Amino acid sequence: MTSTAGETNLRWALSDTWVLTWRNLTVWRRVPAYVVFTVVQPTIFTLLFRYVFGGAIPTGGSYVDYLLPGVIGQIAAFATMATAISLAIEAQKGVIDRLRVMPIARSAVLLGRLAADGIRMLVTLLVIVAVGYAVGFRFHHGVGPAIAMVALAEAFGLTMCCVSMFIGLALRQEEAVQAFGLIWLFPLTFVSSAFVPVQTMPDWLQVFALNQPVTHVINALRSLALGTPMGDNLWLSLVWLAAILAVFLPLAVRAYKRVS
Repeated sequence: MTSTAGETNLRWALSDTWVLTWRNLTVWRRVPAYVVFTVVQPTIFTLLFRYVFGGAIPTGGSYVDYLLPGVIGQIAAFATMATAISLAIEAQKGVIDRLRVMPIARSAVLLGRLAADGIRMLVTLLVIVAVGYAVGFRFHHGVGPAIAMVALAEAFGLTMCCVSMFIGLALRQEEAVQAFGLIWLFPLTFVSSAFVPVQTMPDWLQVFALNQPVTHVINALRSLALGTPMGDNLWLSLVWLAAILAVFLPLAVRAYKRVS
């Protein structure tokens, strides 16, 4: 049975994507310090909030159980900064131009970056869960929901990577990407239910915190981890992620095509 042209093109695209994924992961093997910093920063966040703020924030239960899903959501969001910075550097140095003139699938450049960052993010999330277990966190709802929590965090991170891909390719300057990343990531992650109950915030701030994607995702992560009532958080999280993907993936592709 002969393969159709479409099947052949798909195999080539997948092969090209894997080659570029491995290329993007090579920095982990050649620069071990990158791995250390990737894992150390979220570990410091976990320990800082666990031991510095843990006794001062009332949550109605164990603060470490409340905290860890919030840290996981924050780390999934902040890990996307590496996506934006890497693409900005490659666009600035002409790497993307060189890749685009090679006989490879056009989609492989972005998909390879997304796949590599997804692998990096998954490793980081698993390390944070291990650190959480070391400082007292426990899953209360079984293995299945625990796996679902990690999967939702990974999906959230990959979706936010699409936003970062657009930012990196649109700005194309490492310093500008770093500055802009702080502007949009900090309000979303800190003005949410990640570290404190939203009900403790001023009324005017609660309006924003209760109606933004990070809060819904973290509430869903927390429900999966602890077995608390899910409410509308899971389906609202999926709606938010689908909407963000629908907006920013085409924008990232368009910005990629304009790199020159």
